[in-house]
Amino acid sequence: MKAFIVDRYGKGKPLRAGDVPEPDLRDDEVLIEVHAAAVNLIDAKVRDGEFKLILPYRTPFVLGHDVAGVVVRVGPRVRQFKAGDEVYARPDDLRIGTFAEFVAVKADSVALKPRNITMEEAASIPLVGLTAWQALVEMAKLGKGQKVFIQAGSGGVGTFAIQLARHLGATVATTTSAGNAALVKSLGADVVVDYRKDAFEDQLRNYDVVLNSQDEQTLKKSLGVLKPGGHLISISGPPDPQFAEDIKAPWPVRQVMRALSFGVRRQARRLRLSYAFLFMKASGSQLKQIASLIEAGAIRPVVDKVFPFDATNEAIAYVESGRAKGKVVIKVR
Repeated sequence: MKAFIVDRYGKGKPLRAGDVPEPDLRDDEVLIEVHAAAVNLIDAKVRDGEFKLILPYRTPFVLGHDVAGVVVRVGPRVRQFKAGDEVYARPDDLRIGTFAEFVAVKADSVALKPRNITMEEAASIPLVGLTAWQALVEMAKLGKGQKVFIQAGSGGVGTFAIQLARHLGATVATTTSAGNAALVKSLGADVVVDYRKDAFEDQLRNYDVVLNSQDEQTLKKSLGVLKPGGHLISISGPPDPQFAEDIKAPWPVRQVMRALSFGVRRQARRLRLSYAFLFMKASGSQLKQIASLIEAGAIRPVVDKVFPFDATNEAIAYVESGRAKGKVVIKVR
């Protein structure tokens, strides 16, 4: 099958287009014929080697973290899917590989595709949808009447998280450029801060939750936005001791993660806040709940551009540019 492959880690190194064998199908997996795959910033970071400590992929490997397609075969232990089912998924870590014509995914990480959207739209959802769900629903337990600050509202995670927070009944603030203000307002943002003109830390006060996706400086400024008892959840780091424990990291790696997050954890405790790092996990059951929201019209996919499969490297470069509004998708079939 045709695929886009990381032969060696390297900053900005293009993926190699080549032929690889179809993936082996384990007993608890489904083989999906890939129709579309989304591109995420994590794809570039994995390619660059930034996650080698926590995701030790052995080269060569196929990249890609989001998929929508059709089940062509199921493992002997799979009961919930059959050949012909239209599905979407975020494959588990260390079993990625959606920049290919076929991918094997654990059945528990797969859900039926929302019926009212295209394959390209469905492929745009899993990673960002699960990230927002696990941050706002699982970790923050965001509810009606609360206030949440979602950074970078016009990005992939932001466009989904704003809609989810609005559905949960929260007041939503976000940052974006003036040119994207209408987009984020249409998704449900109540307060929009133009990051090119205003400092969000001067505009926002007494928030219950901050979803941080930016750099360390932004992370520290976000502490001042929260009220006592508030939650600062970061998807861009630094990793904390709980995350190290969750992934069963070796002792030296645990100490590195403890040290990296020591400053922000100490500052959060002093302000009576909680800090947590989120590295989302694959979940078919959560994707099923997300599909229900999409079919009900509560959330809509936001897709900026669709690239042909042959232009996978160009799609990654476009995501790295930071110009995308919503998600970037590759049409494989």
